[in-house]
Amino acid sequence: MPVVFIPSLLRPFAAGRGEVAVAGANVREAIDNLLERCPELAGRLLEDGQLRGNLSIAIDGEIGTLGMLEPVDEDSEIHFLAAISGG
Repeated sequence: MPVVFIPSLLRPFAAGRGEVAVAGANVREAIDNLLERCPELAGRLLEDGQLRGNLSIAIDGEIGTLGMLEPVDEDSEIHFLAAISGG
């Protein structure tokens, strides 16, 4: 199963867990399954059913370009990253 890594600031909303194995063939399915187990994360990860604008997702070390439709493999690692802006 893909493993979702929970950033330290969000761990209180995931019962203190740093990682959670979830089923899913793409990011949306993985997040949906994560939120079934850790519903308090919903408002921190999603806004209007989409990933919050201040977050990016890395799958197996690569930033995805398909957003919630990005495919994941059985052994994928999914990381939430704070989006960085600058100038």
